[in-house]
Amino acid sequence: MRNCLLVVVLFCLSVSPAFSRNLEIFFIDVEGGQSTLIVTPSRQSLLVDTGWPDFSGRDADRIVAAAKKAGVKRIDYLIITHHHADHVGGVPNLVERMPVGTFVDHGPTVETGKQAKSLYEAYLKAIGSSQHMVVKPGDKIPLKGVDVVIVEAGGEHITTALPGAGQPNPYCASVRPRANDSSENAQSTGFVLTYGKFRFVDLGDLTWNKEMNLVCPNNLIGKVDVYLTTHHGMNLSNNPAIVDALHPRVAIMNNGAKKGGSVEAWTTVKNSPGLEDLWQLHFAVAGGKDHNVPDSFIANVDENCQGKYISLSATPDGGFVVTNSRNKYTKVYAPK
Repeated sequence: MRNCLLVVVLFCLSVSPAFSRNLEIFFIDVEGGQSTLIVTPSRQSLLVDTGWPDFSGRDADRIVAAAKKAGVKRIDYLIITHHHADHVGGVPNLVERMPVGTFVDHGPTVETGKQAKSLYEAYLKAIGSSQHMVVKPGDKIPLKGVDVVIVEAGGEHITTALPGAGQPNPYCASVRPRANDSSENAQSTGFVLTYGKFRFVDLGDLTWNKEMNLVCPNNLIGKVDVYLTTHHGMNLSNNPAIVDALHPRVAIMNNGAKKGGSVEAWTTVKNSPGLEDLWQLHFAVAGGKDHNVPDSFIANVDENCQGKYISLSATPDGGFVVTNSRNKYTKVYAPK
C-alpha cells in the first residue's frame, strides 16, 4: 500500500502545472461558444476560437486570465474553427488585450447575409498585417514538442489515416447519414494533437455527415485520450460512429447553461465504450438531474456564473490530470 501511495504522489507531482514537460489545456467558459487554450511544454501557445463578441469583452478577458494563469503573454497561433459569432466573434476584443502571432482558418466564410459579412470583415480587420495561414487537411501547426495535424477544414477531410489508425469501424453500421449541412459548421477546422502517447481531438462544430467521413468505413483518426465534444454537445453532431470510434477516456463538454449538452448527444458521449469520465463547463438546464454529470465534474453549476474553467495537464507517457477550477476537484488519469 505504501508503494502504491508513493506512485500516486510521484505522478501527481509530475503533472504539476509548473513542471516544464507538461502539456497544459484550459477549457475556457465562453457561455456556450468555444475557447480552448493549449500551452506546449516549450511554452508556445495555441488558442482555439475566441468566444462571443461584445459583453464588454467578457470572453477576451477570460482568455487573458487563462493565459496569465498559464504564464504566457501572447498567443502564438490562433485557430478559428469557423466563422460563427460564438467562435470568431471575440477576435477584435482579444487583439486589443494581447498579441497574436499567426491566425489560422479554413478561408472565407461560406455564409451570406449581413451578420456573416460583418463577422468576417471584423475578423479580417483584426488580422490586419499579422501572419495568416489558410489550412487544408493534412497540414500541421508548427509547434515544438507536439504534433498538431489538421484532419478537417473547409468541408474536406484527410484521406490517409493518421499513424496507427485506419482500421474498419464497426460502429458505422448502425448510423445513417442526415441531410447535408451547408453552413459554416460543416466547414469547421478540426485537429488532432499528439504529445508523446497523449492524444487530444477538437473538431469545432463539425456536423453529423462530416464526422462520419472521418471514421467510416475506416477510422482515419484512431483512438484518443481526450475528446472535446463537438458542437458544444449538440445532437446535430456527436455522431455515435465517431464518438465510439474515438474511444476517449475522458470527454470535455464546452456547453452553456442553455446551449449544447442535449440529452441525445450527452447520452451518446456518456455511454461511449471506454469512457471513464465526462466533464462539463456548465450544468445543462434542459438535461435536468438525469442528464448532467455530478456537480464535482461541472465547472459552472449556476446559470449566472463566474466563468470557471476546466484545466488539463498531460505528460508524454499518456497520463493526465483534469481539474475543476470552481471547486478544485482534481482527478488523475494514470498512463495506460
